[in-house]
Amino acid sequence: MDLYEYQGKELFRRFGIPVSDGGLAETPDEARVVSEGIGGEVVVKAQVLTGGRGKAGGVKLANGPDEAEARAKGILGLDIRGHVVRRLWIERASDVAKEYYLSVTFDRGEKNALLMLTTEGGVDIEEVAAKRPEELARLHVHPFEGFQPHHARRLVYAAGIEDPEEQRQIAEIIGRLYEAFVESDAMLCEINPLVVTPERVVRALDSKFTVDDNALFRHEDIEEMRDLDAYPAEERAARAKGVTYVKLDGEVGILGNGAGLVMSTLDVIALAGGRPANFCDLGGGGHAQGVVDALEVITADPQVRAIFFNIFGGITRGDEVARGILQAVEQMEIKHPIVVRLDGTNAEEGRRLLAEADVADLHVEATMLDAARRAVQLAEQAVA
Repeated sequence: MDLYEYQGKELFRRFGIPVSDGGLAETPDEARVVSEGIGGEVVVKAQVLTGGRGKAGGVKLANGPDEAEARAKGILGLDIRGHVVRRLWIERASDVAKEYYLSVTFDRGEKNALLMLTTEGGVDIEEVAAKRPEELARLHVHPFEGFQPHHARRLVYAAGIEDPEEQRQIAEIIGRLYEAFVESDAMLCEINPLVVTPERVVRALDSKFTVDDNALFRHEDIEEMRDLDAYPAEERAARAKGVTYVKLDGEVGILGNGAGLVMSTLDVIALAGGRPANFCDLGGGGHAQGVVDALEVITADPQVRAIFFNIFGGITRGDEVARGILQAVEQMEIKHPIVVRLDGTNAEEGRRLLAEADVADLHVEATMLDAARRAVQLAEQAVA
């Protein structure tokens, strides 16, 4: 779960990471009020769950309440990479002498937390890693050892930070950022830029905070930060039904059982020349109502032109999935052609049930590739 900047900064404060004073606004009038409370020059920042705000005109300086109100009028409603700006974070402007980059993330390859620090702050970290990798200091922290003060010292020295006062403050922030990462069950805690003011005060000027969805049951306060309006309507409906669903850009609706199989299905659809419209995982049970719930979500997407069921029966029984498909066809008005590939446990029984039902525009294929080709073909015909 990605957090907005203002939410990430709220968590930073909890863990003692210094941030600028600020407040949230949802209207130009509120932006004026917040600016008056802060006083002096402020920064009006769009709150969206994507990068590139500055380049898109979503971050503006304002010299006082009148200008803050005017800036807010120009930024609210702005579309930034498909995300509409509905909230603004108004914060005290900072004089910046230096910009650094600091983050802690989970390195899946090493199965350890990875700390990264560079003096090349304020730019995309991918650009630094690709063009100037020697400027990026990296350090893994093994979970059995945990974070120790020497980790911060090694990282600071490796990044080439020489000022003793900056070293002290940044080392302290590194420790607190790691604590926030672990205690919040985060996947990423990033500060870009981590700034040094002319008074030699180090402060987090931005926040990127991603929390592991699977750990949210331990963090009700963070779960409450989720902005459902930021998700596509299909994903909101899927969440309400308990369906694992991610919206994509294509025309072939996908439903499979097991994340690995669904990911493979997306690849096979692409191999067959099509584009998947979604990722939808039925899970291990494959009960009839689950199929109905998933189909209701998939068919609500206006981009979908055909639906591809890819089911391998391990825990999931092929006959139970077939009954679910038939129940869904009875309960719903499904206008899309459906292609089904059943294999594994009770697959023959499932295929028999589908064949005997003689449902119009329901096609059963023996292999995943044949089914993908048929689904892509039907989607193309529907578009034509």
